[in-house]
Amino acid sequence: MRGWWQEITGLVLPVDCAGCGRWRSPLCEVCREALGGHAARPVRPDPVPAGLPPVHAAAVYGGRVRAVLLAHKERGALGLAGPLGSALAGAVRSVTRAVRAEPAAPGGAPADPVPGARPYGPLLLVPVPSARRAVAARGHDPARRIALAAAWALRRSGTDARVAPLLRQRRAVADQSGLDARQRLANVAGALEVVPGGERWLRAQGPVVPVDDLMTTGASLAEASRALFRAGGRMPGAAVVAAPARAFGEEPPGTKRNGVERRGNGARYTGKARENT
Repeated sequence: MRGWWQEITGLVLPVDCAGCGRWRSPLCEVCREALGGHAARPVRPDPVPAGLPPVHAAAVYGGRVRAVLLAHKERGALGLAGPLGSALAGAVRSVTRAVRAEPAAPGGAPADPVPGARPYGPLLLVPVPSARRAVAARGHDPARRIALAAAWALRRSGTDARVAPLLRQRRAVADQSGLDARQRLANVAGALEVVPGGERWLRAQGPVVPVDDLMTTGASLAEASRALFRAGGRMPGAAVVAAPARAFGEEPPGTKRNGVERRGNGARYTGKARENT
């Protein structure tokens, strides 16, 4: 009921841009460009959790992108699922391009099958599941909603893609916010499993891409990938809407390195040769 009411309200009442607050614009062109206007790229957390497949992201998490993701996830701005799904679809396409670019395996064997190719069945997008209490509190499952929008965008562009909610939580986990990388790994270790009958589905269908709205340390994606791989899933990679600047190999504003503090596209000397992030 809550999700239905939020969706109807967003259609009837004027709303501000979720990214910058511009009046009467659910998502202005500048924020839309920040979200999905650039080519998705590989991202890599530091440290890299064991079992994490190659991950591709559409946008750098921060500023407008952060505001849009939080508006969708925490404030129930359900109309943002469309542009967020389009951004996620771009990250999934980046995964498939990377697979196509892989050379043949030793001995002349072909590389891993390209996701979406008809002989191998449809590409399966498997959202990382949220805790039941979080879904109940929010009134919707953000990752699943974005995954559905991404699959629709992929089908429109000719890729046979479907959403398969094959994962579930087998035990409760703590809130990840405020935990460092090591604590997050411990928190989610062994927390996910494939739903009953999922193994048969995974072995009979096409390649699997775990998807989520955000990757920070990569702990949740690594755990999802572990559960899917153990059940027989073939994963060319994972895809997310956004990841921190560091995961792209960029320095976020405010970083101090060798006495220089980055501010946007410029830098300022601070007189202290240390890193403060």
